[in-house]
Amino acid sequence: MRPVRDRASRERALALVPPDAESLLRDGSIAIVPTDTVYGVAAAAYRRPACDRLYRLKHRPPDQPTAIMLGSVENLLQNVLPELMGRAGVLCGRAFPGPWTLVLPNPGRRFAYLCGASPDRIGVRVPDLHPDVAALADAVGGLGTTSANLRGEHAPSTVDAVPAELRRESAFEIDLGPLPGTPSAVVDVTGHEPIVVREGPRLDELLERLRG
Repeated sequence: MRPVRDRASRERALALVPPDAESLLRDGSIAIVPTDTVYGVAAAAYRRPACDRLYRLKHRPPDQPTAIMLGSVENLLQNVLPELMGRAGVLCGRAFPGPWTLVLPNPGRRFAYLCGASPDRIGVRVPDLHPDVAALADAVGGLGTTSANLRGEHAPSTVDAVPAELRRESAFEIDLGPLPGTPSAVVDVTGHEPIVVREGPRLDELLERLRG
């Protein structure tokens, strides 16, 4: 269950999410968005040219995967990656929302341009997002999202810490103030047992959730 945000936080997000944010992303723009860990730079996942631009801006090698961020497990399983309705879907239901990325089977090889060298696997995030940011992510069919830093630099916990190069190229920014600042844990669940790819916040809790 998502924690309740106070009214001021909700009103701030409503004020800072542009009314044309969805159309901008659908048209191929990129944006700076908050997650539950760090600020990310995002593009509509189904817009390959926008995702390719995101890679170029971050100097990100094409064989490095980028996770898809959704606002809800329901949208993930029903609309974006419906092939995950088996074991992988059960694990998503146990794990999300939370500050972690699951690497899941991708039998349909969807969004292969975001999967790096392994198109049969895909990274998925359903963070504990502000409701208005979650709604935006779902409205555009998911966001290809990676931390809003240049390659080799620290992931930003504030919008002010996002490199100017990325801010200049973004159509809009959603600033919800300081975030925790530690990137998500990454756990591969494509095999029989979870494999920790990258440690991160509340990793023990995630592993417990995955065990059911």
